[in-house]
Amino acid sequence: MTVSPCNADFFVYNKELYRFLLAVQQNCIKNNSTQIASLALDIDWVDPLVVLEKLAQPNKLSFYWENKGKKEALAAVDAVAKIEIAGKDRFAKSEEFIKECVQNITSFSRINQAFCGTQFLCSFGFFDYNTQPEYPFSAATIFLPRWQVAVKNERCVLVFNTIINADRNLQRILQILKRKLKNLNSLEYKSQIVDSSLPTFSNQSIANPQKFKYSVLSALEKIQSNHLSKIVLADVLDVNSNTHFNLIQSLNNLRRLHPNCYVFSKSNGKGQNFIGASPERLISIQEQQLMTDALAGSAPRGKTPGEDAKNASRLLNSEKERHEHLSVIDFITQRLSQLGLRPQVLAPRLRQLSNIQHLWTPISAGVPADVHPLKIIAQLHPTPAVAGTSQEVACREIRRFERFERGLYAAPLGWVDLEGNCEFIVGIRSALIDGDRARLYAGAGIVAGSDPDKELAEIQLKLQALLKALV
Repeated sequence: MTVSPCNADFFVYNKELYRFLLAVQQNCIKNNSTQIASLALDIDWVDPLVVLEKLAQPNKLSFYWENKGKKEALAAVDAVAKIEIAGKDRFAKSEEFIKECVQNITSFSRINQAFCGTQFLCSFGFFDYNTQPEYPFSAATIFLPRWQVAVKNERCVLVFNTIINADRNLQRILQILKRKLKNLNSLEYKSQIVDSSLPTFSNQSIANPQKFKYSVLSALEKIQSNHLSKIVLADVLDVNSNTHFNLIQSLNNLRRLHPNCYVFSKSNGKGQNFIGASPERLISIQEQQLMTDALAGSAPRGKTPGEDAKNASRLLNSEKERHEHLSVIDFITQRLSQLGLRPQVLAPRLRQLSNIQHLWTPISAGVPADVHPLKIIAQLHPTPAVAGTSQEVACREIRRFERFERGLYAAPLGWVDLEGNCEFIVGIRSALIDGDRARLYAGAGIVAGSDPDKELAEIQLKLQALLKALV
């Protein structure tokens, strides 16, 4: 019998794992408590999207994340601990939940690789509560997955989180782990999602373009009367299919079509999934060094190199687009400074994606050990890039103009590990998938000088790019 590397590791670790679990259990008995054991093991390489396809279940939470540029991807299924909450204190309560869990986690790991350890997976709604009770996601969901497979630079790691108490059968835990390793090993190194032809949808557009243009005109009146200086208005495209949408194939299309974006999927354990390919990082923290992006101001890509260069030049020299971009930079630096951080603004540049290009300015800062990532998220969300300025007035007007629930659209989604490293994106270029129905979201920043027809065209461009990925 040939033993694969991952099973060989397991045989080597078997006694050591048992001793580790026994020590955790004895501590539970001594303190009359329950703990979480987190076991991390190297495994043979496998595509995390294949893992999601094989292990995800409609009635279990799941999470998918991929950044091709950083050679990172993870799939997580089921939960050993979770919290779903709403309200103005949702970020503070989520932070408290993570901190309490961290105190209760004991880790077995020889993995010294960023991104491949124990992670809490997080999604937040744009607003702190939903006005439409039928919307399928909470305003905040944090969970510690039971199973997670993460890839970083071709290294593949399985993390198994499990509850330990005085009565838990430790041999049973090892049997479950061994069975899961066998299942993952059967997926083979070459397992890949098979590419399919992209679907075609004819004559798809937002339901009422005139209504959107009327909202833009009304917003411009508010801007002219100095009630606000910018507002981001979104609209939706509802699509019906004669069969259920294929989540895995849609994600595979997204990562193929948008290799420079963060591809993501978050399920609610009730059959609905929120997916997308976001170009916008909200924050990334590695070893107490923060990076964030000011990403606002956009133009289409050209069909020829000459047209592309003209569009880029027009974007770089547009007073309207530069004003919109600078408002985001000012907001981020002010909010970080209010937390005691010292943001450094890097040189501006273009962020060019497959169908659109943006003005982009990275911003960095050191993060003190006592500032939790979710404190920063709470301080930054929502930025002017997805809401407007002033924030409070813009959010109130968004509620008034938009007749749909934003939910997870344009809101933070990401992960936090045990050491406070994290990465969060903004859930734009996204869709809510529910069986044979899909709702696609896109928005545009409205400032003085905005043209309703051009803003509608920008939204249509974003929606059509997302629509191409759905199967």
